[in-house]
Amino acid sequence: MADLLCSDAAVRAADSLLRANGGRAVLLRLPAPAVANNDGEQLGLATPLFQDVQLAPAAFRQSAKTSTLLLSGSAVKAVVGSLQFNSAEVLFETAAGVVVDGVLYTIISSTAATADGATYVYSLELLAPDR
Repeated sequence: MADLLCSDAAVRAADSLLRANGGRAVLLRLPAPAVANNDGEQLGLATPLFQDVQLAPAAFRQSAKTSTLLLSGSAVKAVVGSLQFNSAEVLFETAAGVVVDGVLYTIISSTAATADGATYVYSLELLAPDR
């Protein structure tokens, strides 16, 4: 019981700290099933579509070449469960990127921080698009 309380406290503390240090919402861009339109269907082509899933709270720190995004473990857990992914790692590998302030960043790597078996925060290393 003490382990459950400790891990729950870590998750709540991380969410509070993320809200206090940015508290923003970002969009995780995921591929959606392809839908054929009339013109493309005649050629045997389907237009690829994407769906954006909101993740909050998050804190974004930008540098010259790469940026770091800290995401709430509870928010990621909710998305993993609702979209029926096997794990957060699979979710991040499947994603086309993260949209922050209208800019699509590529996910380079993801790291999970855990306490007593519960993940309280995910750290994503992002690459800004070339301009």
